[in-house]
Amino acid sequence: MSTRTGPRTGPGPRDRLLDAAQRLTYQQGVGVGVDALLKEANVARRSLYEHFGGKDGLVAEVLRRSADEDEAAYVRTMGAAGDDPRERLLAVFDELGRIIAAPDFRGCRYLAADLALADPEHPGRAVTRAYRERVTGLFEDELVRLGHPRPARAATQLLVLVDGALAVGATRPDADPADAARELAEGILSEV
Repeated sequence: MSTRTGPRTGPGPRDRLLDAAQRLTYQQGVGVGVDALLKEANVARRSLYEHFGGKDGLVAEVLRRSADEDEAAYVRTMGAAGDDPRERLLAVFDELGRIIAAPDFRGCRYLAADLALADPEHPGRAVTRAYRERVTGLFEDELVRLGHPRPARAATQLLVLVDGALAVGATRPDADPADAARELAEGILSEV
């Protein structure tokens, strides 16, 4: 029987770990140390193992949570652009320009994770693959609606442009990579 009389305030250890790991793995990469994660989350080491089985499980869950948030952001961005599939797809590149211009932009979380996670069987790699497949599917749906002759191939090309814009945005933001990627995307969309 609990002696607690009021509702619990603040996030529990699991959520604090996720929040801290989501922040630190984006700022410092997935190689950030366990001790730094535990300190940032203000939790005991035991919480990491109880909730995630270890750091690999935490990293995979952070990537999963981020992927869900980012996929929802793609849907919102395209939805705000109206009903025209061409405009919906181009809006993605306009939004990338805003994201890259943000002072805390550090590049693509998924590309960085894939490069850092050398083991192809790491659970985080499956999450990044699934995320890219879902985003490609969003693009392909729009390309089908547009009547593109090669929607699957064009969706893959658009994702390459997104990945490239995010990578260049992290290393050379003055190159205006989102605008360059948008221009290339316009060429892909003009095949209709």
